[in-house]
Amino acid sequence: MNASIAPQVLTQLSNHHLDALEEETIFILREVAATFERPALLFSGGKDSLVMLRCAEKAFGAGRLPYPLLMIDTGHNFPEVTDFRDLRAKELGAELIVRSVEDSMARGTVRLAHPGESRNVHQSVTLLEAIEEFRFDALIGGARRDEEKARAKERIFSHRDSFGQWQPKAQRPELWTLFNTRIAPGEHFRVFPISNWTELDVWQYIEREQIALPSIYYTHPREVVERRGLLVPVTLLTPPREGEEVVTRDVRFRTVGDITCTCPVESTAASAADIVIETLAADVSERGATRMDDKTSDASMEKRKKEGYF
Repeated sequence: MNASIAPQVLTQLSNHHLDALEEETIFILREVAATFERPALLFSGGKDSLVMLRCAEKAFGAGRLPYPLLMIDTGHNFPEVTDFRDLRAKELGAELIVRSVEDSMARGTVRLAHPGESRNVHQSVTLLEAIEEFRFDALIGGARRDEEKARAKERIFSHRDSFGQWQPKAQRPELWTLFNTRIAPGEHFRVFPISNWTELDVWQYIEREQIALPSIYYTHPREVVERRGLLVPVTLLTPPREGEEVVTRDVRFRTVGDITCTCPVESTAASAADIVIETLAADVSERGATRMDDKTSDASMEKRKKEGYF
């Protein structure tokens, strides 16, 4: 992105709506703190959870978060992200709880079909075990409705039954920001304060608030191979297949997750302002452009959510 172009476009791009989105998010974060006994904020170190964390700081004050941060670690996360996660939690003085899929594998509650299988889908098991261990009655997540069709069906306060499952036909009305948060023993809620944000809103807010992010969100050279229309990063976990050509491209990650299913996009965007400009021209959602786990079927996300996925 030409350094002289981005500022010109940004000055013409209104961000007044960000105040309303921020206000709504702060209201929901405070509502969770006031309503539930044992809530937690899901914190991966990714851009959406960092935006929520900034809103939480404004809602309660720096160093005064009323709930712990929870991370479900597959053991195959990008080190740049997990290192940033730990640093940010330490800066805030927040309690950070990390539970690992590898621990679930050791207990026998997660069994891989083969050693190379992605652990991403198995996070649901580890998450439900963490909910039972700490008796969480609400988990705050950074999912947005623009990401994927199943998430577009989600309520802001999304009820989960005693098995941790999502029943899309049993969701509760949310009229005039009045939320029905009654739960029976063993049930809980997933709460999504930034449901109404878009990817563009998130990047505009990051640019406005000058929120620090893991470095892989910005352009960097990386070895990749082209596979099924995606740029697959070449790592020990995702080696090139026979016949694939390894090339070095300038890329960035639009979303970050398990290494085995998260792909970058080609980009020279070196700042949040540059990414705002790129996002304005994007015609594929961030998950559609970067997630191999969403390519298995049109209903793959909905199926996972019914089984307890984030």
